[in-house]
Amino acid sequence: MNLVSIRVITEDVSKLLEFYEHITQVKGIRFTDDFAELQTPGGTLAIGSTRTLQFFGGPQVAKAAANQTAIIEFITTDVDKIYQEQSGFLAPYLVQEPTTMPWGNRSLLFRDPDGNLVNFFTPVSADAIKKFEGKI
Repeated sequence: MNLVSIRVITEDVSKLLEFYEHITQVKGIRFTDDFAELQTPGGTLAIGSTRTLQFFGGPQVAKAAANQTAIIEFITTDVDKIYQEQSGFLAPYLVQEPTTMPWGNRSLLFRDPDGNLVNFFTPVSADAIKKFEGKI
């Protein structure tokens, strides 16, 4: 079994897709007005509108902009460079500037327009580099 994607539910697919395209520099794929994907070599961030919930049992299944537990993570070669290039854009969303974590990743933490936590990180310790070898 392989994890292939994470899907976030939103009231505004266009806004969220544009945000993620900007911060990742990856062009998303818009399948319908209610569904888009941002595909990377390691996995896919799917973005679905609240209208798609009807296919999964109704609006009580998920609530847009209510995530309080998950962090969407992207590995990158140089988180400090991304922060330098994107700091103006990310300013209203910033949670934490690049910081080296005890587990060996240098992390930039911010929220997307719906409030979902997003972490861009670069492995910097020998163990973290080894753990993520071939993933960047």
